[in-house]
Amino acid sequence: MKLVAGLGNPGRKYQSTRHNAGFWWVERLVRDSRSTLRFEARFHGRVCRLAPPHGEAWLLLPETYMNHSGRAVSALASFYKIAPDDVLVVHDELDLPPGTVKIKKGGGAGGHNGVSDIATHLGSKDFWRLRIGIGHPGVRDAVLDYVLCPPRSDELSAIEESITRSLELWPLIAEGKLEAAMLKLHTKGPPA
Repeated sequence: MKLVAGLGNPGRKYQSTRHNAGFWWVERLVRDSRSTLRFEARFHGRVCRLAPPHGEAWLLLPETYMNHSGRAVSALASFYKIAPDDVLVVHDELDLPPGTVKIKKGGGAGGHNGVSDIATHLGSKDFWRLRIGIGHPGVRDAVLDYVLCPPRSDELSAIEESITRSLELWPLIAEGKLEAAMLKLHTKGPPA
């Protein structure tokens, strides 16, 4: 994996909202690897380069707001000539309950505007996605308010646990062994 992009909205106002679960995942990886993110204007976001023993990959948190995430991802991917199948996008997922995390490659955006914008900018849907379950409010009209609010404490605990569980698979992900990571993650599942 050459590029890992965590999706979210920049700024203190959004940092604790459900929509920023992708940011949380990458920020934990940065912290665990004792790395530092820095703003790079040409990539429209905060970036860092992981080096061994933590893998070799660019980590990116777009500062473009969620719906324009593709601008940042495509800028970095284009500059370093990174193919879509070497890109992992980490994002919140309404269709999965809190505590669930899944990996998949390609497919539709499932209504996620950040994922859709990345597919448009890359000219391909064939990138990997690590989807962090945040649950669904149950009513379509409530989705916007739901994703832009912090999760309840029980939901937050479940989301944080799923982030921890999926980060344990980072060595496999870093080596590009996403099928193996997917198998481990999907068979282990959330705790009972």
